[in-house]
This record gives sequence, C-alpha cells and structure tokens, in this order.
Amino acid sequence: MKGRPLVILAIVLAVFVAPLVADAQQPAKVPRIGMLLTFSPQHPETPAALDAFRQGLRDVGYVEGKNIVIEYRSAEGRVERFPELAAELVRLKVDLIVAHNTPAARGAKQATTTIPIVAGAMHDPVNDGLVASLARPGGNVTGLTFLGPELVAKRLQLLKEAVPGVSRVAALWHPGAHGERTMQDMVKEAEVAAQALGVRLQLVGAGDPNDLDGAFSAMTRGRADAIIVFPSPMFYGERRRIVGLAAKHRLPASYGFREAADLGGFMAYGASIPDLLRRATTYVDKILKGAKPADLPVEQPTKFELVINLKTAKALALTIPQSVLVRADEVIK
Repeated sequence: MKGRPLVILAIVLAVFVAPLVADAQQPAKVPRIGMLLTFSPQHPETPAALDAFRQGLRDVGYVEGKNIVIEYRSAEGRVERFPELAAELVRLKVDLIVAHNTPAARGAKQATTTIPIVAGAMHDPVNDGLVASLARPGGNVTGLTFLGPELVAKRLQLLKEAVPGVSRVAALWHPGAHGERTMQDMVKEAEVAAQALGVRLQLVGAGDPNDLDGAFSAMTRGRADAIIVFPSPMFYGERRRIVGLAAKHRLPASYGFREAADLGGFMAYGASIPDLLRRATTYVDKILKGAKPADLPVEQPTKFELVINLKTAKALALTIPQSVLVRADEVIK
C-alpha cells in the first residue's frame, strides 16, 4: 500500500513528461525559401550577387543546406517567365520568396498575396505597383530599391561631362522590363536631361539578348557617339556582352552598375547590386522570425559609386577632364 502512491506518481510523470521529451527531440523546422533569378546560378554574371546574398545569410545566422534551404528558379533572361516560376515556388509552399529584381517581384506578386516576398533591387516599387508606399509597403512585398528612374539624368550628365564633345547619345532600353509608368519616367528623365545638355537622344530597344547586336547596329546607323544604358535585369546579366559591343563599335557608355566598368565599360554610376542583395537578407531574417512585409519599410540606397575606366577611355582616344576624375570613387587604370 505504501508503494502505491509512488507508482501513481511515476505514471503521472510519465504521462506528462514523455510528450515534453518527445518535443525536445523534434528537430527545429528548417525554413525553405524560394529565389527568383534572371539568370541561373551557373550563368557567368550571376555568382557575384548570389555570393553576396549567401554571405548576408551567414551574417544573420543562416547557412544554406544546414539551417535554411533555397529553391532556385531562373528565367534564363526571359523575364516574362517569372509568373510561372513563382507559381512553382508557391506550389512548393516555401516560407518566403526572394525576388532578385523588379520583374521577379512582379511575377511573385502575381503568384501569391500571402507568401512574403523580399525584393533585392527594385527600380520604382511604388510606380510599379509593388508597394503602397516606401514607408508602409502594406502588402506582402518589401525589400530595397536602387532608384532606377531618378538616376538616369545623372548618368547622362556625367557622360556629357566626361566626353564634352558628345552630341548624339543612344539610350539602350529594355521595353517592358518594368511597369509602364516606371519606363515612361525613365524615358522622360532622359529626354529632359538630353535637352538641357544640348544632346540628341536616340532610343534603341532590346527586348531580349538576341536583340543586342541589332540594337548596336541601329546606334551606328543613327550616328550615335555615346551610349547610356537604362537599368534592366537583362542588361545586368548581359553586361559582358554589352561592354564588348560598345568596345567593338567604339562607343563610350554610361552604366548603372559598377560591374560593367570592371569589365571594361567606360563609366558607371549607381548603387551596388550585390550589396543590395546582401542587405536583403536582413529582411529575410526578420520575416522568418515573425515580422510582416507590410510593416517593413522599403530601404533606399545611401551610397552611390562613380567608377571610371581610364584604360577604356585611352583605348577610345578620350581625355577625361580632371574635374570628373577627382569626383570618381574609383578610377580603373
């Protein structure tokens, strides 16, 4: 009789403690995120941004394959494929979608209104209809912008200062790369700046990589003596080829991403795309820990780099004024 209370106590403890032990032994749920890329991870121009993103994940405590899983989907340069690729990720029931850029974010938003979306490098998220406002996104999309339309005029101005004799500038643009209003704003900014600078602007479109050779032939026929490259995910991925075509046609070009200058482009001015992707991981971390995209303000860049490739300038027999060189963050010799 004396032992019965002890037996009952043991049974009670077993009933209550066993589930706790079982729960303690359950492995923590590994988050699974989807990532929409313009080009595949194996594409020559993808690793820099992807490495920066992975480093950002490590900085906030995630290691791919250990405590986070990433499902990659690539449009292979065809941004119209993003909606179907995003739909695949939705069917996989990922916890979050990381969109490399504006077209990817637009495709993801078409596919889901509930799964959080973090966009790494948006052009104009408000005009593109991705967020209600920068301060209060209001939906399932947030992330970073690199001020696409706002810097077009600045790049044209810098190009004119670097090559004062320029009179005809070809603007290489990717129709449909962004929302209609954003594209209109970029064109308007360029046209207003061109008029103020006294240069004639020639708009030359390239809808996919196969159009690039024809676009540069059109520039030659239009007697362009310089180029400004509008922001586009496809152009970013094809930057090596575009730089090569500009060199072949002996045209100084102004880009929105420094990687082009690193590859031999004449000059570049803008925010760092890899840095934006790295910083996007702070949004990923916050959302996986319970924050809502609607409450996370869209971040704008605070640092812009002016990079000038002096080696390319010399190859084009151009002498860049000292007043421009001293303002460069980096001069590639």
